[in-house]
Amino acid sequence: MAEEVWIARHGQTEWSLSGQHTGTTDLELTEDGLDQARALGTRLSDVTFTCVLTSPSKRARHTAELAGFAEVLEVDEDLAEMRYGTAEGRTTAEMQAQQPGWASWDGGSEGAESLEEMAPRVDRVVERLHGIDGRVLVVGHGHASRVLAARWVGITQLARHLVALPTGHLGILAFDHGQPAIRAWSMP
Repeated sequence: MAEEVWIARHGQTEWSLSGQHTGTTDLELTEDGLDQARALGTRLSDVTFTCVLTSPSKRARHTAELAGFAEVLEVDEDLAEMRYGTAEGRTTAEMQAQQPGWASWDGGSEGAESLEEMAPRVDRVVERLHGIDGRVLVVGHGHASRVLAARWVGITQLARHLVALPTGHLGILAFDHGQPAIRAWSMP
């Protein structure tokens, strides 16, 4: 069983900078995003991981590679970011101007993935993590990482913005007295 799961959000992209929802669009990292990825490597240089998993997106894979894990990373399709459907590339303000009360969590745009639809694939990641001994690094996304943290500790109804994770930041999932816990979150 994984003793710790370190979660890293990919480095900054143009859309994460502007607040545009980025699910399936495969964007490159900005110069700041490249710096964040390298800084992540420096931050993790003294940490040993049994396994390094990454989302299939270019921005997550590139972050993991620049952080120094190119030779050991494994792509896990279940770590993909939430699909935003017609909200892809648009900001929350733009969506709410068309649909008052719109929230990305609700899957409230055509072709979007709801939390209920996302949960089974994130649960598969949690199950996989429970089967890995040692410390694991997961390089992924903002919304998917929040859902992963919630599902790790057994929260089935995720409160919006419960555990925000900025680009290039880390969180640590672990155990406390044998129970799944969030040990640290949103560390630069």
